[in-house]
Amino acid sequence: MFRIKYTNLFPAYFSLFCFLILCFSTPANAQRKYQGHHLDGQNLVINVSDGEVMLRPFQPKILETQFYPKGVKTLPLSEAVVLAPSKLMPEVKEKDNVIYFSLEDGIQAEITKSPFHISYFLEKELLLRESEGYFDADTLKGFKFEIQDGEALYGGGERALPLDRKGYRLPLYNRAAYSNEEFAPQMNFGMPLMISSKKYALLYDNAPIGFIDVGKTKENELSFETIGGRSAYVIVAGKDYPEMLNHFTDLTGKQPLPPLWMFGNFSSRFGYHSQEEVLSTIHQFREKEVPVDAIILDLYWFGPEVKGDMGTLDWYKPNFPEPEKMIATLKDQEVKTILITEPFITTTSKKWDEAKDNKVLGTDHLGKPYVYEFFFGETGLVDVFKPEAQDWFWGIYKGLNNQGVAGWWGDLGEPEVHPTELHHVNGTADEVHNIYGHQWAKLIYDGYRKDFPNERPFILMRSGYVGSQRYGLIPWSGDVNRTFGGLTPQPQISMTMGLSGVPYMHSDLGGFVNWDYTQEDVTELYIRWLQYGVFQPVYRPHAQEQIPSEVIHYKGKAFDIVKKYIEYRYKMLPYNYTLAYKNSTTGMPLLRPLFMEEEGNKELINESETYMWGDDYLVAPITQKGARERSLYLPEGEGWYHLWSGKKYDGGQKITIDAPLDELPVFVKAGSIIPLSTKALQSTEQYDSKDLTFQIWRDADVDNHSITMYADDGKTFGNIEKKNYQLIDVLCNYSKKGIDITLSKSGDYDRAPSNRNITLEIHNVPTYPKSVGIDKKKMPAEECDMGYDASTKILKIKMKWSGEQKRILIRDGKPKE
Repeated sequence: MFRIKYTNLFPAYFSLFCFLILCFSTPANAQRKYQGHHLDGQNLVINVSDGEVMLRPFQPKILETQFYPKGVKTLPLSEAVVLAPSKLMPEVKEKDNVIYFSLEDGIQAEITKSPFHISYFLEKELLLRESEGYFDADTLKGFKFEIQDGEALYGGGERALPLDRKGYRLPLYNRAAYSNEEFAPQMNFGMPLMISSKKYALLYDNAPIGFIDVGKTKENELSFETIGGRSAYVIVAGKDYPEMLNHFTDLTGKQPLPPLWMFGNFSSRFGYHSQEEVLSTIHQFREKEVPVDAIILDLYWFGPEVKGDMGTLDWYKPNFPEPEKMIATLKDQEVKTILITEPFITTTSKKWDEAKDNKVLGTDHLGKPYVYEFFFGETGLVDVFKPEAQDWFWGIYKGLNNQGVAGWWGDLGEPEVHPTELHHVNGTADEVHNIYGHQWAKLIYDGYRKDFPNERPFILMRSGYVGSQRYGLIPWSGDVNRTFGGLTPQPQISMTMGLSGVPYMHSDLGGFVNWDYTQEDVTELYIRWLQYGVFQPVYRPHAQEQIPSEVIHYKGKAFDIVKKYIEYRYKMLPYNYTLAYKNSTTGMPLLRPLFMEEEGNKELINESETYMWGDDYLVAPITQKGARERSLYLPEGEGWYHLWSGKKYDGGQKITIDAPLDELPVFVKAGSIIPLSTKALQSTEQYDSKDLTFQIWRDADVDNHSITMYADDGKTFGNIEKKNYQLIDVLCNYSKKGIDITLSKSGDYDRAPSNRNITLEIHNVPTYPKSVGIDKKKMPAEECDMGYDASTKILKIKMKWSGEQKRILIRDGKPKE
């Protein structure tokens, strides 16, 4: 058995070596000569002196370019792309030195014969142009492109960097950035992907390790560089960001709809040591009436110590004597159980001999289990690419699922330590490193589809690849520092990943790494981070146990503030669930940069401190200790209402607003209609869309607005595809006389409410209404209850609704003189 003590040196020496190679190597295409071209079906094949170029369209606005060096007949399969090409009829023309390859209502490629390069256009506007195109610099191979003047480039995966990545050289090597704060150029979830402010996505469709150089080595040049693999890239275009994102997530896969309970509050820490502690924690949540939906068990569920037991993957019975009874008790309290798992099987764990005998581990060059040291002990690594290992690993998950476990936390899945010399069934560690977490998520997802086809999996992992969203992967930003510096980059990280097709990137709320802080030291940070958490994808406080992450262990003002915000998170459940539906059907992120709200404003191309939560909320987190005010920009186009005070602000201006400790600056777009839960919820299990409030932000400058709210059973996999859901439409027409509101419903699902209790909460109603009519102008006192608050100018109308189209006509009263 081969044993070494391994230290990961990537990218220190490798980065410098490759940088020098690229600086002093001769461009591979300096002598590239055009030799001819022909159509092969709908693909354009171009023969050049050093190989063959193929332009392969998927859809009118999705075009792949492949390069086959001389002697290469096939390329490795894509790990990112799942879309099959549509049948298209491209037009090919040739004029002088240029070949034109055009897709109707889509991308046009212009191939210049000499000097050879390719440019891409949409509606005659330049999107992208190769500089050197394909290159081979011995140790690194890839493609080089021009960066246009004024172009911002986003993406490259999870990084604590400015939103626009220009000027950085980004390692393509998934690696934990422990205790990260505002600057972390290499983190757990890299992607060979750039999203341009010119509204195209550029995917270098290649998994092995390498770099993205975004104008760092050579100004105004974008270079994708890897050690080998697939020599192809895909350009995805759109008339705007929503269209481009829809096409991109068609190409790489849409995120399946998560279980409804994922949008609730999690109880999580490193970690719960016993069954008694788990049950006591949830008892305190219920006793103190703090909503909670799930509890996550860190590594103590399989052993009493941090080191030595990783890989056991079974209950440590001295501390968890009756796990199935514990899980059942939690379920009775409407709480799901989630377990941590890791792909490392230490030699001291109870699964070591079994893993070795079943040949499920990565190997050395002789085919023997590759054993090495890392923080948790001497270990081997599950080869998740090997069919036998997949079956073995899934068997463990399946057994625990049958015990009642509802979700999975896959930790250390970069993998955290992955020696270059280790071999997988499909390649070396460096060739498959960046897709390890991606494949691990697929293993679990595929297992659910086979053995639990009606269940929606919950797969929390910190590492993945382009397209991992299609396996239901829910990523988080790793072991972030418990400081304001740790909080600051979180909106940028989430919005970058959302633009890259991965919508549920979130953080350990409150921060994870504690160092020598006391609870008093971090209380203000805790409040601010958990306030921000309400308006981002997953509400999961998590930290080292020296200072609790659960609000039940805070007192006084801190407890009151955070509890109030958690309650608002639950109130927003219909809104957030609808955002998830839109993401699963269109690829639109939940958390969005402001430049998507005001695309023409160049001042916003690098703005990440303020963001949109869905279409309606603008959020400005407080990321400075002691800050009690916040400067921010409100996009033009509509007015904006301060969520907590109702005060109106005009769009298209910078403002400074008070931000007392109990108040996160949040604004609502004028005219918005926001679906909310009328009932106060302690668990998402208590939500069934029967009691709904539509919060209507009437505004004199908005003529009309409409929304579509999504509702289903919250748990069955494939509801969208099976049409097992309802859509509730609310249309508001605003006028000087009053408001006309129309409710309608389409579709159905199992156990949908036959009747709903609807509250219309209408803001900015100047006086007590002259009349309120349902399908007619006469006030129907027998059909609804009505209340008006003159101090807030909020009108509430409550009524029962059985789903038929219903029109509510509200006529303003005369103002008092």
